[in-house]
Order: sequence, then C-alpha cells, then structure tokens
Amino acid sequence: MSEENVKATDDAEQFDIVTCYQKFLKDDPDLSMPIAAIESLVELIKHSKATTLTEFMESLKDASQKLKSSVKNSISLSAGADLFLRFVTRTSHDVTNFEACREHLINSGKVLVEKAAAVREKIGDLGVQFIKDDATILIHSYSRVVMLLLQRAAACKKRFKVYVTESRPLQLGIGAAKVLCKSGIPATVIYDTAVGYIIDKVDAVFVGAEGVVENGGLINAIGTYQLAVVAKAANKPFYAVIESYKFVRLFPLNQYDLPTHTPDLLTFPDLEQHNTDSSEDEVIGNYEAINPTVDYTPPDYITLLCTDLGVLTPSGSASK
Repeated sequence: MSEENVKATDDAEQFDIVTCYQKFLKDDPDLSMPIAAIESLVELIKHSKATTLTEFMESLKDASQKLKSSVKNSISLSAGADLFLRFVTRTSHDVTNFEACREHLINSGKVLVEKAAAVREKIGDLGVQFIKDDATILIHSYSRVVMLLLQRAAACKKRFKVYVTESRPLQLGIGAAKVLCKSGIPATVIYDTAVGYIIDKVDAVFVGAEGVVENGGLINAIGTYQLAVVAKAANKPFYAVIESYKFVRLFPLNQYDLPTHTPDLLTFPDLEQHNTDSSEDEVIGNYEAINPTVDYTPPDYITLLCTDLGVLTPSGSASK
C-alpha cells in the first residue's frame, strides 16, 4: 500500500463512520438509510485530514465500504453512498482547488439532505391521484414514504381503508397499522399468507422499496414479489412508491442474484445432527437465520413507479 493510501486509511479510522451513521438513524427515526449514509460521508469530509485529492477519494471509498459492510442488508444504504461518491467524482473533475472542492462537497451534501423531506412530500402529491374515494388499499411492510402518501390522501378528504401485511419476521406491518389508525385511517393487519384470500377485496397495492434496479424492478422486504404475483393474477394495479435516491446500479437476473444472497439461505438441516429436542424458540431462531429478508420483483409485475422524478413506467425508470 502506498504512503498516500496509508494516510487516507488513517484519516478514515480516526472518524468512526459507522457510529456516526447509527447515531443519525437513532436521532431521527424518519431518516432513510441512503440519506443517513450521505450525512455520514459529509461528516467524514469535515473530519478528513487528507491533503491531496487522491487521499481524500481513498478515504471516502474506504468509509463507504466500511458502512456497507456494517449491515446485513446494505442495498438501501449503498444507494445513498454510491450516489454521493459519483457526485464527488464528478465534482473532483470540475474543481481544481482541493479546499474549494472540499467546501463545495460539504455544502452540496447539506443541501441534498435538506431536500430529502421535500422529495417525500412531492411523491405524496403525485401519488394521491392513484387512491380513489372508497378504495381498499393493500400495503406491505412499513415504508415511510407510503405512510406519507396515505396520510396525504386522508388529508385530501379521501375515504379509504387499508389492509397491511404482518410482514414477518420483523412484523413491521403491525407498526404501520398503528400509524395509520392514529392518523384516522382504518387499517387492519393480515397474515402474509392471507394475501391471496384478501386480494379480490383490494382495489390497489402500494409498496415501498429498498431499491429500484436498472431494469425497473424492485428489491424490497421479503414477500413483495409474491404480493406482486398475486396482484397481477387478480388484475390489480401494483404501485411502487420510492425516492429517486434509491435507484441502484444492480441488474439481478433472479432471486439468487441479489447482493444479500448467501449459500446459507434456505439450506436443509443435517438430519443426523438435527436436534429434535430443540425448544420452539431455538427452532424459530434457526429458521429465521436461514431465510431471506428481501426479494426481487421483476418489472413485468409493476404497474407504475411513483417517484419524485414523476410517475414512471418500469421501462421509463430504467433510463434514469
């Protein structure tokens, strides 16, 4: 490793970006992972003692990789980190003065973070048109931008009710239903396995996403794909509601082509070593450890994507 790279690494180690990232999320529960990643990288720039552009870029890349490695599912986080690194690369080519470049990146990062709330507001304004009066909506898991959209529709005096999938294993749907009811929106939780049972009563399906991939498909909480399959079979519109900073540079070919896939997922136990005397909690814990947490929904199952860039078809989002 060159002396410059060693110095860049030392700079990154002096500032604990993972702790910074976790603090941002803890202090603001509504903050999305991509924006928290960008804020953390901006803080790194403030603390960086790099004296050359090479050191500076190396420290940012190392910190970004450290962030991604700190979480089991880094898809959403990676979207923000990679977006900011691309911006840094473009800026470094346009600005010749190192200190001026540094200040410009700090200020631009702050502006991007400040605009994050406005992004969700814009999506809410665009998405209200897809919620009809007296409609029955089905949502999956807990998505802050979907929550905001439904709350915006309620504020526009639209009357509707919402089925929310339980969303195991984290059961995020229960929290989503509580938020909706507190906002005056009738909501009830259904089992993930009850989607087929309830779909004929549903007028539209809304989901958030961890990321939109390059072909216009989605990566989201496990169960999203089967929900999309059921919705298409029942001829129900399936809308994805997502911020444009979650567009990711991935092109998965199938479920097993995701960055989160490991050889341990959905493996079978060794029957000779399998302990039949294990407690129920141990059995459940073992199953949860080998089950996936996200899945991939191909673009063919998605009706439209509602984003801050506008309402897009999956093929239209692929060009963004």
